[in-house]
Parts: sequence; C-alpha cells; structure tokens
Amino acid sequence: MDIMLLLTSTVTLTGGIPLTLLLTFASLLAGFVLAVPLAFMRASPRKWLSLPVLAYTYVFRGTPLLVQLFIIYYGLGQVGAIRSSVLWVLLRDPFWCCLLAFSLNGAAYTTEIFRGGIQAVATGMIEAAQAVGMSPLQIKRRIIFPIAFRSVLPSYANEVISLVKATSLASTVTLLEITGLSRKLVSETFAPYEIFIAAGVLYLGLTFLLTGFFNVLEARLNAAPQARTHPRRVILRQVPHEQ
Repeated sequence: MDIMLLLTSTVTLTGGIPLTLLLTFASLLAGFVLAVPLAFMRASPRKWLSLPVLAYTYVFRGTPLLVQLFIIYYGLGQVGAIRSSVLWVLLRDPFWCCLLAFSLNGAAYTTEIFRGGIQAVATGMIEAAQAVGMSPLQIKRRIIFPIAFRSVLPSYANEVISLVKATSLASTVTLLEITGLSRKLVSETFAPYEIFIAAGVLYLGLTFLLTGFFNVLEARLNAAPQARTHPRRVILRQVPHEQ
C-alpha cells in the first residue's frame, strides 16, 4: 500500500466533506420538519389519519434508497407535466434530486421512530396536563414531544449516522461529495485500494464526531430534569422544622 497516496488522497477527499454535510443536514432538517406532524398522525387512533402515513413509511422504508433516488432523478424528468412546471428548475439539478430523495426516505424512518416515542408517553402525564387546562397543541408541544424525543434520541442518532453514509449514493448521479471525489480519483490514478480507504477514514471520522455530539446531547437532556428538581430538595433540607 502506498502510504503517501493514502495521505494525499485523504487531504484531497476532504474537499467533498462540505457537500456531504450539506446534503446530510439539509435532509435532516427537511425530514425532521416533515416527520414530526406525520408521527402524531401515525400515532393517532383515527385510521383515516394513520393509514396514509403508514402507507408512506411502508413504501419508503421497504424500497432501496438508491431506487428511490433513480426514480426521482431519472424518472420525474420523463413526466411532461413536471418538465413544463416550475419544479423542473430544481429537479433537473442532481443536488435537489438527492435532497428530495434523502429527505423523503429519512422522514419515513424518523416518523416511525418518533411514533414509537409518542406512544410510549405515559397517559398519566397527558391526563395531568389536561387537568391543568393545557390545550391539545400545548400538550403535544410541551409534554408529549419533548418526552418522546428524549426517549428515542439513541434511535434518532443512528438514523442520522445512517444518513451520513447514505449520502455516498449521491455519487451515482454525478455529485462530487466524498464518494464522488473518490471515484474520480480512482479513474485518474487506478489506485482504488488507497483512495477508498481514505474515504472510509473520513466517513469514520464524521461518524465519530456525530456519535460524540449525540452522546453529549443525551447526557444533557437526561440531566435537565434532575437539575430542575435538585434545588427543591436542597431548599426543603434547609427549611427548619417548626417548633
């Protein structure tokens, strides 16, 4: 193995990190915004709300992401109504096609993750919120979703890390993120071994940073309830007994 080629390839491939991170976080943001209301619909006992969301998540979780990307990138351009609409301004660009595919796929997984957390919230907490006069929207925003998010954070972290690695599929539609640059370097140097090892090291580094971030976030979220209750216990211990 050529160590110098490995090192120079690693430096060169860092040029694909900004596009990889842009695809990842833009897809995460779009998927999160879409998944939150869908998760509440999916958790609803009303079939007319939950069944359409179930169909959406079943299709996108049950088919390969690469197939979904190809359908959006190659297939939508064959529809005349799309080519003649304003959507074609975006969909003819591979970046937006990737963003759409990753967002829809990620939202499907995130919806099911959040749905499990929502359904796991104790009914007693919801009843207590209703007893103090909270509206249904306030209960969802202040009680249900914060508790659900805290409980499913490890699963959501795994989904984020999976999305980082899934962005490598963008190279199949000509985007030069980390994997796209790797394929370009391989065609120039005919040294796939060193170059793809360098790409793997970069993906491993991104995964390590994201794992550390979510570990810190989980620790802070779990410590927050204790921080709110601890001062009360201190005050109670300091109050003298009445004689």
